[in-house]
Amino acid sequence: MNGDIDALRGHLRRGGLIAYPTESCYGLGCDPRNSQALKRLIRLKGRSAAKGLLLIADRFRRLRPFIQPLIPADRARLARSWPGPVTWVVPASATCLSELTGGRPTIAVRVTAHPGAAQLCRALGMALVSTSANKSGKKPAKTAAECRRIFGAQVRVIAGRIGQRRRPSTLIDLATGTTLRP
Repeated sequence: MNGDIDALRGHLRRGGLIAYPTESCYGLGCDPRNSQALKRLIRLKGRSAAKGLLLIADRFRRLRPFIQPLIPADRARLARSWPGPVTWVVPASATCLSELTGGRPTIAVRVTAHPGAAQLCRALGMALVSTSANKSGKKPAKTAAECRRIFGAQVRVIAGRIGQRRRPSTLIDLATGTTLRP
């Protein structure tokens, strides 16, 4: 297993893209600190760069480099919904790459409850970009085979089972409390 993780870590460090199971579908991801990988992912999906991307992690501390410090009350709000299928839009750190934020002062983050995705983040020791594994406007991939069909050799596919959730995570703006996606 360690050899596999070391190889995957190297793949990500070199700007590689991965597809992996999440709560409702396969996610397409990369190292959120690698600008070239982020640009490749956006191009591969055919997604507008202005939309921004979201990050998942197995624990809050892996998200800290990408967000501004939160007041205790806000931190408690997030903690009550995590791990779970709730993504929060929070103030981005000054060092957060614009490819992640879509040029906005905020970023979407989630501590995942999906065992496989959480284990992947834990083993890699990092947060991961997580956007649905599909071409923009198409249905998200639900299996490893679909990911291979859609993306071919451009993405390293990590086989596993998606979660039971039927819809993407709920998206909430921390500043306003507005639900942006139910």
